[in-house]
Amino acid sequence: MTDHDAHAPDAGGIVVEGVARSFGSVQAVREMSFHALPGRVTGLIGPNGAGKTTLLLMLASLLAPEAGSIRIEGADPVHDPRAVRRAMGWMPDVLGTWRTLSPRVILTTVGRLHGIPRAAARARADELLVEARLEELADRPSRVLSRGQQQRLGLARALVHRPRVLLLDEPAAGLDPTSRVELRGLLRGFAAGGGTVLISSHDLSELDEMAEDAVFVDRGEVVGGERLVLARQAAREWRIRALDQGASGTSALNYQLANIGVAFDRVRIEGEIAYVALDRDEDAADVLGRLVRAGVAITHFAPAVGDIERTYLGLANGADPSGGAR
Repeated sequence: MTDHDAHAPDAGGIVVEGVARSFGSVQAVREMSFHALPGRVTGLIGPNGAGKTTLLLMLASLLAPEAGSIRIEGADPVHDPRAVRRAMGWMPDVLGTWRTLSPRVILTTVGRLHGIPRAAARARADELLVEARLEELADRPSRVLSRGQQQRLGLARALVHRPRVLLLDEPAAGLDPTSRVELRGLLRGFAAGGGTVLISSHDLSELDEMAEDAVFVDRGEVVGGERLVLARQAAREWRIRALDQGASGTSALNYQLANIGVAFDRVRIEGEIAYVALDRDEDAADVLGRLVRAGVAITHFAPAVGDIERTYLGLANGADPSGGAR
């Protein structure tokens, strides 16, 4: 993101500039600026108390900032909350819903509240029930839904009015593995169609699977905005496992790594797994190809930690992901 992009009046997506908010003597958000771009999934990452929830409430037009400005698809949540709510789908961490009403009635009602005609609202509800895999529970009271089913209903509710921006707080919480894969596909598809997605989550490995960009926040401020790029450019460890592990198997893998020219100080062994520090993804592909050609039966070859998790841990530890100190 460039400064010009962030300050352009017609910048799409989510634009936050110098936003601050306090509660009495507690400064929840001190100064935050970032641009979540259309066509991309952006992760909002930080420890508890970093100001993420307060920021999300301001983005959703439920709380007014004391300083700075917010634009959602060009609309100001303070001065034009209706335009923001038309453009945005908001999925909070905990789904507040009518426990005695069915998912079908809930989705239809939300559609009507967004001004969708009755027949179209019913048709949209039916469509989303299929996408959320809630057809069998469509007419049961929502109180019978499991945590994961409630999450899927919450996401469906956020999509009722076909928003251009999605604001999601822990959307994968309680989802089974199949639902997580489906969620990733849905969000990528939404972004590929030009939509903007901002996700707040503590599951860094999940964000690494979904997000192209990241906003790191701590103590009410955006930190390390450029460090995800550095992490992607820096050396990383790759986790390697071969068939027939155990002491002899790991030793054989270690020997083969040395035999194909991987320096000793770039390899560490933990139990049945070899961790190898490599500078580029191309180097990883080369090492994998050489191991396979050497007859090593590789069963697992992947980055030990994703870019987002590596950057976050580097920030938390005061380290630079490119290798220096912060």
